[in-house]
Amino acid sequence: MSVYAEILQHRELFANLFRRDFRAKYKGTFLGVLWSLVNPLVLMGIYTLVFSVLFPVSQVPHYPLYLLSGLAIWVFLAAALGTSSRSLLDNANLIKKVRFPRQLTSFSTVAAQLVALGAILAVLVPINLIVIPDTRETIWLTFPLMVPVIALVAGLSLAVSAANVVFRDVEHIVAALLLPWFFLTPIMYSFEAGGILRGPIEDHPTLVSFLHWANPITPPIEAVRDVLFWGRLPHVWDVVYLVVAAVVALGLGAWVFRRVDDRIAVEL
Repeated sequence: MSVYAEILQHRELFANLFRRDFRAKYKGTFLGVLWSLVNPLVLMGIYTLVFSVLFPVSQVPHYPLYLLSGLAIWVFLAAALGTSSRSLLDNANLIKKVRFPRQLTSFSTVAAQLVALGAILAVLVPINLIVIPDTRETIWLTFPLMVPVIALVAGLSLAVSAANVVFRDVEHIVAALLLPWFFLTPIMYSFEAGGILRGPIEDHPTLVSFLHWANPITPPIEAVRDVLFWGRLPHVWDVVYLVVAAVVALGLGAWVFRRVDDRIAVEL
């Protein structure tokens, strides 16, 4: 995994790339990093209005906090994949002039989005502790669970950014898949009995099981939501799935990057 070890070897360069991406993202804005809260809060407000007021079909308590607990991870994933898909292309001039580990450009974009995730959790965690007292014994597990979540997103982002250099359709495919992927992920609904939005869950156990395990982001969201919102230990298999998915994503990212590394400068 030298692809990832080079982050430590070139940590100063990585820090400079991160600062550049972070400043570029919020340059000239009045609220700065607080803008990272706007998107999930707006989505939370809209879905709460639709599914708790206009069409009150959700049986989940504290529904806005339930939404935000899932949106925190989803917004991080979607933003990281979206920005990293073009990270190598957007740094073409730098890559052509200087020889350095090109994967750092992808990781720096993920790190910039990680700041936004941290801002959301900085708001969500205290509110959950106050509003949902049951979370006080488990909420600290949110942070160790975030480690494999970040690894999962970093691996997928590297694979997408490397593949997009050779196949420019990748960024468009990613953009097209994010919306249906969002609706197939239990963010605004729950797979648990009594909490799903449409129809009794008992009528479609095979479909629900498939949607749970075939979606690589569902077990991570469920595991984090268990400790962050429900105040209980995560299901063992969700955690095992998360760790395995993170390892596979890191391996996939390294493999795809190594396959195209020698062609990056030429393709750009």
